[in-house]
Amino acid sequence: MFITYVTVTIVASVFTGIAATTYLINHPYPRAQMDMKRLPRSWMPMLGILLAAGSLGLLAGFAIPLLGTLAAGGLVLYFIGALVAHLRVGSRQLVGWAVFFATTVAALTADLSYRW
Repeated sequence: MFITYVTVTIVASVFTGIAATTYLINHPYPRAQMDMKRLPRSWMPMLGILLAAGSLGLLAGFAIPLLGTLAAGGLVLYFIGALVAHLRVGSRQLVGWAVFFATTVAALTADLSYRW
């Protein structure tokens, strides 16, 4: 179970870390997503910071278990919010969301299964 926990946590951390980077460097893809969801672009840095905090929190969970659990839970909530933003505008482009959501749910499940 330890190998599964470590692998899933690292994959989720890498995925969310890459997403955070795209938000923080003002990459065109997240800008287009913000426009499509009719969200203000001024939210991009904060969304990037939230993703980065979740990504780092997952890794910190190796040393401080509760922090990893809270980070994984926070990322799951983040992506539930992203789903709401998609559905609010009638977007059916949910493949990317599903990959991120499944990854963070897997990280939370692996964390809870291993630690608690």
